[in-house]
Amino acid sequence: MTATDERERERGRRRVLADLTPLRTSAHFRRLWFGNTVSWVGQGMTALAVSLQVYDLTRSPFSVGLVGLFSLVPLVVFGLYGGAVADTVDRRRLGLVAAAGSAALSVSLAAAAFAGFHRVGFLYGVVALQAVCAALNAPARNAMIPRLLPPEQLPAANALNSMVTTFGTLVGPSLGGLIVGFSGYQTAYLVDAVAFTASLYAMWRLPPMLPDRRKGRRASVLDGLRFLATRPNLRMTFFSDFCAMILAHPRALFPAVAVLWYGGDAKTTGLLVAAPACGALLGGVLSGWQGRVRHHGRAILLAVACWGTAIAVFGLTRNLWLGLLFLALAGYSDTVSMIFRNTMMQVAAPDEMRGRLQGVFIAVVAGGPRLGDFLAGSVADLTSPAVAVTGGGIACVVAVGLLALYGRGFRRYDALAPTP
Repeated sequence: MTATDERERERGRRRVLADLTPLRTSAHFRRLWFGNTVSWVGQGMTALAVSLQVYDLTRSPFSVGLVGLFSLVPLVVFGLYGGAVADTVDRRRLGLVAAAGSAALSVSLAAAAFAGFHRVGFLYGVVALQAVCAALNAPARNAMIPRLLPPEQLPAANALNSMVTTFGTLVGPSLGGLIVGFSGYQTAYLVDAVAFTASLYAMWRLPPMLPDRRKGRRASVLDGLRFLATRPNLRMTFFSDFCAMILAHPRALFPAVAVLWYGGDAKTTGLLVAAPACGALLGGVLSGWQGRVRHHGRAILLAVACWGTAIAVFGLTRNLWLGLLFLALAGYSDTVSMIFRNTMMQVAAPDEMRGRLQGVFIAVVAGGPRLGDFLAGSVADLTSPAVAVTGGGIACVVAVGLLALYGRGFRRYDALAPTP
């Protein structure tokens, strides 16, 4: 094989596989990406360990469910507030403080476990404070990326970041279960605290990320929402995500579906939960083609329509492996949509608004699926799981089709000439 043939082969791989250019060209992004990967795995471990500990103390599934509620409310509320803070202060310093707070909270969980202090209220309080730290950290961290990389590398960077989230979601709980089983809760919490040092080191090595003093120091949540209300293309990124997350989100029905459709059990439910995550991870790994897409709005609409179609077909099949395939396709489509939505927010929005838009993004990502769970469960109780799943998928496709008709500017959005 000649050198030319080898180069062509390498280009072909890059067209399919994730573009690693941001990791090669920016040491700051590389450290941040690695640190986030380690800390996401640690957070996944702690999330599972807390749920297991709450169940051991209460033997109540309802009490375990409250763990999610105690994390959801701070994520939504402080996600919006954290975005405003990120537009006012040094984003690097804010990220450092938030990551240090998360590490300290993991240490407190470990210390309580070692001391034999087992109180459900304490666990709920720590979970809520961890959510506050995460809500302050995420807008600052995501708003930093456009300052570290040129615009043409942002789709690749967002694809790589999507892999971090999915990898942590898949690996963290599994690893946490093993560590709790072999060494107890305190070890899982300690490992999480140590894992945060990678994120702290990455933040420490970043240059200062000060706001533009010419824009003033005031940065309110309401100003961010007003800005979003007057920017149709950015607003459409959220509307399109609502179509998928609220209308076609069958996660709450997986336990019933596993039994009624497939005659399965908890293991079957686990497969149903894992399938979209595996598809999402594949969406990041096979993201090399996305850097050549110019019309991001059109790509988002198509990806959301594919999500809805995959969910609708999943609701019609009664073959487990075929159902898992369509759930994986839905997860892949969701990652494609997320990459382009995040890129639009980073490129089309001015720097002084990026933190607040990322805060809104966190609130939507945290709250949208919960609303989808409620809607799917309500429709299934009134009709059947099949109607809820397939009907939700069809409703998603119809809704995104109406958005496509309404949002002509969104369909024409050009990454080479971004307009919010």
